[in-house]
Amino acid sequence: MILSDPSKVREVPDKFTLGDKLPDLVKAVVDSYEKDARTRHIDCEFLPAPKEVNELIRLSLELFFPGFLGRQDLTTFNVSFHVGELLPMIAKLLHRQVKKCLCYHQIQVEGRSPDDKGCHDKADQITHALLERIVDLRDMLSDDVQAAFDGDPAAINHDEVILAYPGLLAIAVHRLAHELYRADVPMLPRMISEWAHRETGVDIHPGAKIGRSFFIDHGTGVVIGETTEIGNNVKVYQGVTLGALSFPKDARGRVIRGTKRHPTVEDDVTIYANAIILGGETVLKKGCVIGGSVFVTASVPKNATVTITPPALRMKKRGFSEPPQNDDIPMGDFQI
Repeated sequence: MILSDPSKVREVPDKFTLGDKLPDLVKAVVDSYEKDARTRHIDCEFLPAPKEVNELIRLSLELFFPGFLGRQDLTTFNVSFHVGELLPMIAKLLHRQVKKCLCYHQIQVEGRSPDDKGCHDKADQITHALLERIVDLRDMLSDDVQAAFDGDPAAINHDEVILAYPGLLAIAVHRLAHELYRADVPMLPRMISEWAHRETGVDIHPGAKIGRSFFIDHGTGVVIGETTEIGNNVKVYQGVTLGALSFPKDARGRVIRGTKRHPTVEDDVTIYANAIILGGETVLKKGCVIGGSVFVTASVPKNATVTITPPALRMKKRGFSEPPQNDDIPMGDFQI
């Protein structure tokens, strides 16, 4: 087959136009906005901006891991200048989004007129408080990096952990989101945590309390619920769920919010792949090991190991139309 010379192919001009149909289509779409207010935000103010939230996350990660993420030509001579540029940008984005979320909550949830000055002043306090926590957060993240390096024999060095491990990225973003959750900022912490969910496949609610030296190995499919409490030196593998056993409801059948619904994991616990641990009263005591694919809804004693009975595997070799060669001997069912 002879392919034509791309340089000689003439592109047909795109002359498509909606023409007279445009007004009717515009009216139909706008009418749909009026019919269902759940999927539009019009004639309203103070909605947080996803684009700015994404930029806030990006700049925060650059501040957490200088030289790794973002600008990479940092030296001992220019790093102070770089941080001096980053902090005001982060502060401006953070303050604006926090204020929007506070005012949005007053309008959409509390049903009252927004207190613009009150939201502004509270955003001031929250922004300053979070920026003052940066050093402590970086100290915690250093322990998380070390935990990943110590816990994964495939890790070459700390650099690889920072640049390539989705579990660490999820933890770093969670630590930022959790600070805002603790400050009672509505919506913004969840937007930040869902950014990490999309990027890494790890779903950590910003309300989850997570101690030092936390390691998520592989990461994909890990789910950690809002009221989960995790101690120090905990290691979790892919597919693990720390979830709610049931949702308590009031007399009208509505879910009661603010209750302890998710497990508590004490220090030095390891939870292997695809384990499911459910319930607010479930406690994994210090040093216990939860095996892969187990289903746990009750507390586990200190230093205990929980496993499931391995299934009996039945294998059957197919018959052959020709004489068998070597070990290809037709056999009946057998177990291993």
